[in-house]
Amino acid sequence: MGQLDTLEGLTFRSMMGEYILYHKEKIAAYICDDQLLVKILPSTLALLPDAPQVPPYEGAKPMLLVEEVDDACFLTTLFNTMWEELPMPKPKKRKLTP
Repeated sequence: MGQLDTLEGLTFRSMMGEYILYHKEKIAAYICDDQLLVKILPSTLALLPDAPQVPPYEGAKPMLLVEEVDDACFLTTLFNTMWEELPMPKPKKRKLTP
C-alpha cells in the first residue's frame, strides 16, 4: 500500500483476512497471502505479459500476480492504465423492510 500512496482514489477493504483494493470506486486488485493480484484485462496483460495467473482463493477466477511491488511508478501506471477497462460496481440492492 505504501507504494501506491500517491495514487488518487485508492481505497481498500479488509475481507476475511485479505484486502480488496478499489481504484476510484472500481475493484482493481486483491492482496491475498501477501501477493498483489490484478484483474486480467488487455491492459494488464500488455504490462505484465509473463505474469503467472493465480486464483485469489479456491474456486475463484485467476488473476495476474504482480511481482514488481517495489516499483511505485510501475504500480501507479498499472492502476491508471487498467482503470478504463474495469467494470463499474454493481448498484447495491436495498433491503425491503416489512
